[in-house]
Amino acid sequence: MKKTILAISASALVLSGCTSTSNNAQRGAGIGAIVGAIAGKGTGDHDKSRYVWGAALGALAGGAIGAYMDKQEEEFRRELADSGVEVYREGDNIRLSIPGNITFATEKANIVTDFYPVLNDVAKVLGRYEKTKLSIEGHTDSVGDAQYNQQLSIQRANSVASYLEGSGVMSARLQSIGFGEAQPVASNDTNEGRQKNRRVELRVIPLKG
Repeated sequence: MKKTILAISASALVLSGCTSTSNNAQRGAGIGAIVGAIAGKGTGDHDKSRYVWGAALGALAGGAIGAYMDKQEEEFRRELADSGVEVYREGDNIRLSIPGNITFATEKANIVTDFYPVLNDVAKVLGRYEKTKLSIEGHTDSVGDAQYNQQLSIQRANSVASYLEGSGVMSARLQSIGFGEAQPVASNDTNEGRQKNRRVELRVIPLKG
């Protein structure tokens, strides 16, 4: 590990000597990415995709995060306009709330055909902004057994993750979580409320340095 750091550090110094002062910002970003890659490798995790994350961590920090997420939010709003998906900004994160009527049939975890265009647009935007990861969160209404609903919410989140991975989003950027009936956004006493609670939420999170 020490030899690797010394070798890369030496390469960075050589490169810095060959560039002009006007390239300081670019050189700094490049060195930051190298250091980030070393940090990722130093975790002992041998999944190569994690090294890419490490490099991104060194390249995206501070005020750059807000601007990066602003642009991504704008693209999500444009791509998902009139789709029924609600886009929320929560600090540095972006949350996409997808209603149950365009996601899954009742008590099913298979993605319905109407949901494909929405996920295709999500994958398209994620492909342009690779310095983010995605938390896929499944939710149900309170009808039926709570344990069954918990498993159903996990299966639905996994179905979305599998589709996005098949659409070109790196699996290392995705995580699936099921909340079952634990986080309702409306009353479960009405059909309309239960429909709102049967949903998938996609939380877009920046990779911070």
